[in-house]
Amino acid sequence: MTADLLLLPVPRRLTRQAGGFRLTADRLIRITAPDPQRIFSMARRFQAALQCAYGWHWQIVAGFAVPGAPVGLELRLAPGELPHPQGYRLVVAEHGLRLTAPDEAGLFYGVTTLIQLLEQRFVAPVGGQRFVAPEEGQRFVAPVGGQAEEAVLPALEIVDWPDFPARGVMLDVSRDKVPTLETLFDLVDRLASWKINQLQLYTEHTFAYQNHPEVWAKASPLTGEDILALDAYCRERFIELVPNQNSFGHMGRWLKYPRYAGLAEIHGEFKVPWGVAHGPFSLAPVQPGSIDLVRGLYDELLPHFSSRMFNVGCDETFDLGSGQSQALCAERGVGRVYLDFLLQIYAEVSRRGLTMQFWGDIINDHPQLVPELPRDAIGLLWGYEADHPFDVQGARFAAAGVPFYVCPGTSSWNTLAGRTENALGNLLNAAENGLKHGACGYLNTDWGDNGHWQAYPVAFLGYAAGAAYSWCLAENRALDMAAAVGRFALTTPPAAWAAWRLTWAMPTGPAVCC
Repeated sequence: MTADLLLLPVPRRLTRQAGGFRLTADRLIRITAPDPQRIFSMARRFQAALQCAYGWHWQIVAGFAVPGAPVGLELRLAPGELPHPQGYRLVVAEHGLRLTAPDEAGLFYGVTTLIQLLEQRFVAPVGGQRFVAPEEGQRFVAPVGGQAEEAVLPALEIVDWPDFPARGVMLDVSRDKVPTLETLFDLVDRLASWKINQLQLYTEHTFAYQNHPEVWAKASPLTGEDILALDAYCRERFIELVPNQNSFGHMGRWLKYPRYAGLAEIHGEFKVPWGVAHGPFSLAPVQPGSIDLVRGLYDELLPHFSSRMFNVGCDETFDLGSGQSQALCAERGVGRVYLDFLLQIYAEVSRRGLTMQFWGDIINDHPQLVPELPRDAIGLLWGYEADHPFDVQGARFAAAGVPFYVCPGTSSWNTLAGRTENALGNLLNAAENGLKHGACGYLNTDWGDNGHWQAYPVAFLGYAAGAAYSWCLAENRALDMAAAVGRFALTTPPAAWAAWRLTWAMPTGPAVCC
């Protein structure tokens, strides 16, 4: 990246060439694909970006019968041309723009790169080769040497594909801040523009279960209608909205009510790594009603999502063995009792044809049990300090043949303005060791411990850095993150994305921040 060209994430290979493509009003967008209707939304996204940046409207057409001369952008789906899923080749040449990809996701990511180029509003003097990006909000630069300047994209070729197949963000919506649907749409647009392809909303009690109204009555929950709308919004932006419902620990907001109190492991004190905590906290695995409750939650929650994955949580069950399961844990071991209940949950998830994700902290405390994990479940290896042992944990899961994600964090929670140095170190560490040990995903987490003090934009640095490192670590390791965040994150949403959002009808009764 140079002073006049900045992209987020930085592409894997970018070659600058002489000259450029002069943007004019009299061009077409041509879709070359077996099913052009599936590519139409991507063409419209570029069309909206061009309209917002320059005020020009390029018509969208499909097929080869259209003459090539007026075509300004060709979107071409070519499954055999690039060997990498989600990859793309973007060529900016004197005659126009050509974007080729082996799959629809790759075309979408190529369009996001092209939109970032458009929004930098490159200009060049007539007959010259100098390309600059004008100041924010300036469409054309004043004439140089008496010659009028016009809008140009610099000639280049980008060949790009991701390091991690799954690149996600998880937002905590259970520790006192439930975003409005409008805020979630904004987040989805930002993440999609940085090539993130998974989103999770960490849920304890903030989904409006119709069978359990007392649990969420004062929590401003997301409703089934909200999730259906958000899922559809995500799909069009190639983001998978993965359901997330904690199912073992972190159930105190359920177990405090009389209806569920008998399912609690303990209602008194129990030890935690930082001292003493008070129950209720975890479900008691010895109670048959515990798995019955989980089963009922899944029956109601999961039909609202199109994803075939499901994060069941199951982290930090520190009270296990302190109450109702004390005798069983003394006989079989805490790790074994934990795994047995996890496998019951796995059976419920598998019965629905889904892939289970689960937090890996408790199993990592009992490493001898890792080889007993199902090979079609995904361990989520989390840690939020810059020196977290992703290397050791990744090696352990890889040796056992258990697929896993690395899960760093934005380092924004329990702060007012974030921990920048730790965030970058933690996010980089996760990417390095995830690649080293073959992680199939990278899930960047944004928690709300102790009440979610941080304002929404505080996490943008972490989101942007995680998107960059998980897309292509080699090219983004040295990215000027301050410049990238300043241009792509700490601004209003890109005009093209905001304009596109206006085509969506907002559902009535969105969630309200509590």
